[in-house]
Amino acid sequence: MERDGSEPRTAIDNAPVARERAAAFFDVDNTLVHGASIYWFARGLAARRFFNSRDLLRFGWQQARFRLRGTENHDHIAAIKASALAFVAGREVSEIVALGEEIFDDTIEARIWAGTQALADAHLAAGQRVWLVTATPVELAAIIARRLGFTGAIGTVGEVRDGRYTGRLVSDIMHGPAKAEAIRELAAVEGLDLSLCTAYSDSSNDLPMLSAVGHAVAVNPDQTLRRQARMRGWQVRDFRTGRKAVRAAVPTAMAAGLVAGAVAGGAAWRRRRSAARRDGRLPSRRDRATRLAPHHGDPQRHPRLVQ
Repeated sequence: MERDGSEPRTAIDNAPVARERAAAFFDVDNTLVHGASIYWFARGLAARRFFNSRDLLRFGWQQARFRLRGTENHDHIAAIKASALAFVAGREVSEIVALGEEIFDDTIEARIWAGTQALADAHLAAGQRVWLVTATPVELAAIIARRLGFTGAIGTVGEVRDGRYTGRLVSDIMHGPAKAEAIRELAAVEGLDLSLCTAYSDSSNDLPMLSAVGHAVAVNPDQTLRRQARMRGWQVRDFRTGRKAVRAAVPTAMAAGLVAGAVAGGAAWRRRRSAARRDGRLPSRRDRATRLAPHHGDPQRHPRLVQ
């Protein structure tokens, strides 16, 4: 069944289920958040001078290429891992978490799909648990889940030693079949009946997770997932106004292009400012960069599941 996204209907509308044994699992990127959440987080770090514009552009392109290909190419996945981990290597966990809270407020919150949040809220209202299941770093996923009132998050875990990220992963990236494995593990721990559960995703890469539950919903789907949903009788919910047949990968690629333009424009602006300063048309400043003070606390190593 395909809907236009105007009514937040879910599997819970069809029949009552045992709320203690049912849950809903939501992918994040392009399902709950418009675009890639790790990209928005990286852009927030770039704005705080954690790395330069060239690093951000390279990471954005790697993300776009991966999304466009939509395949489990391990070389590309490894490149994305390396770029993402390089952002935080050597940084305190508490500092990154504090910045994640700020970046959620500044950037990510405005990019939540209201329709998807309404679907999640309907599950919560029915007494069911709601989990995010995402390749996004588990600390960022946990922030999103907590801010939206969800139960918890399952995500990719970076290794931590002495309260700092090492730049390595504890386990593989939470992607594709790993998501299905993760929700099976969670179901065993939480006493869930997956036949009563619902999963939501935009990507055909998440077919293993969608196939593992009793109710699957394609949200803002790519062409392959839309086709599979129709074949399998799954619901399709599209909240992208006027873009129902557009591949979900395309906005990510377009975002990377927009970033390239923004980076180039920003670089040109900085060159003009520097020239004006040299010519005496602007007052000099000894230090224009603003560095955020780290948040001091007791850093803890997060498992891939955060509740």
